[in-house]
Amino acid sequence: MARHEFEVASSKEIYTGRVMALRADEVVMPGGGTAVREIIEHPGAVAILALDADDRVMLIHQYRHAVRRRLWELPAGLLDHATEEPVEAARRELAEEAGLTAQEWSVLVDIVPSGGFSDESVRVFLARDLTESDRVDTGADDEEADLTTRWVSLSVAVRMVLAGTIVNAAAVAGLLAAHAVAGSPAGGRPVDAPWTDRPTAFDARRG
Repeated sequence: MARHEFEVASSKEIYTGRVMALRADEVVMPGGGTAVREIIEHPGAVAILALDADDRVMLIHQYRHAVRRRLWELPAGLLDHATEEPVEAARRELAEEAGLTAQEWSVLVDIVPSGGFSDESVRVFLARDLTESDRVDTGADDEEADLTTRWVSLSVAVRMVLAGTIVNAAAVAGLLAAHAVAGSPAGGRPVDAPWTDRPTAFDARRG
């Protein structure tokens, strides 16, 4: 059976901001009509599950204004530009938010948190063989200036997910994936593994 292609008949820019854009696509549906789909364009992001020799994971507690409360998350951040290597972004964010460097890196899982209305994709890395240092001072006086960090055993963090204490999508996916591969020879993927859903529209829009 032939599969419908969902072609875009027209597209309209609604808003472009610092970290996202909003557009409306008129999409051809299988029945022959069209429907408008509002899409948030996102630059893409990385998150880091930093796991130490005692199977403890680094969590951060940070205020998120959209939900008006602090959330338990993994160290994470946006890609700076279209050509940035994701693992380099991950190294930067791990140093800035957690004061850690890692010698061993692999891709743990890729997620698309809200595929119904956003092209956001997050690559979650597994970082091991860790060294602690002072957090990198970026001069930020926003939410990051208020974040706190905590080492939590992987098993406890998984229980926090199942209890609804950890709800951030990248953290949930990363923690459950790390738990699934713990002690398994499968491990993660290479850091340069293909990232099929890495966003491109927002970077193309902002030049």
